[in-house]
Amino acid sequence: MTVSDTVSSTKYSVSIIGASGYSGAELTRLLLKHPQVELRELYAFSQAGNSASELYPALSCDKIYKPYGGETESDIYFLALPHGEALQLVPALLQAGKTVIDLSGDFRLKSVAEHEQFYKQTKSPDAVMTYGMPELYHDDIRAARAISNPGCFATSIILGVAPLFLGNERWKKALAINCTSTSGISGAGRSGKTELSFSEMSENIRAYKVGTHQHTPEIMQALGTSATSPSFDFTFTPMIGALVRGIYSILNVQLDSPAEIEDIRRLYREFYRNAPFVRVRDTMTEVKHVYRTNYCDIHIAHATASGSVVIVTAIDNLLKGAAGQAVQNMNIMLGIDETSGLL
Repeated sequence: MTVSDTVSSTKYSVSIIGASGYSGAELTRLLLKHPQVELRELYAFSQAGNSASELYPALSCDKIYKPYGGETESDIYFLALPHGEALQLVPALLQAGKTVIDLSGDFRLKSVAEHEQFYKQTKSPDAVMTYGMPELYHDDIRAARAISNPGCFATSIILGVAPLFLGNERWKKALAINCTSTSGISGAGRSGKTELSFSEMSENIRAYKVGTHQHTPEIMQALGTSATSPSFDFTFTPMIGALVRGIYSILNVQLDSPAEIEDIRRLYREFYRNAPFVRVRDTMTEVKHVYRTNYCDIHIAHATASGSVVIVTAIDNLLKGAAGQAVQNMNIMLGIDETSGLL
């Protein structure tokens, strides 16, 4: 059974491959309570034989993690695997007619050269799927059978500047963007690393992968340019801070001419008027405002006479930056309420 063969009242069977990581656990939680899906299998090689409730007691889920062996019994498959692994599994799932939503970076980039440069892995030119950012590509997602879910940093930055780049090309031209984004430690995954331990990260913050982060070409691609030949100056400084979850981005955009701050705010409200999970705030946003939600909050904080604009965004990296956005994409693909299971 494929999604197109069913009606809106049908319950779809769903399985997660890579279910034992943080994003996989959030997917499990969201899908367990979703009114139109039935969670069938949780696949996780490293935790095979253990129950989800043993690893994550808050889930109250007694399903046992299993190693994935190529099964295709479910209607929909979410993949929450380390980069490189989904490339090996997705072709067979698509061949079997399954709906696929991948949370890794394996299928995000159209440029093979940029994928190899930033991910340090090879892939074929056809390993590209519809980019699943609902606020920008809703119709494409609705028509797709396979979705590449956006990265967490990329989500916070793209949504923060998209109205300036994509909203009305005749209005203003962005000449440069400087992004400083701080992520919670959960963004690094569940595997134990000394540099991410409590004693190393408590009361600490640090930059990493400056100029080389894998979300850089993804951001540039969504904004209509490339990382190797950009049409505007772009700087991205990713940071990791002493919080468990959340991403806080400060976006400094240089326009080709000044704009009144209220005009920019009106542009943003109009651009996101049909986006249920984007909130354009008049006051400063914080990570706590979006904690454990699928919202992206945006605040236009400052605009100067020189054309400089400061935009602040906040998301929960495990929800709007991963599992929540993946479920949002699933809802759109199924043709059901975009917010189903997420409010």
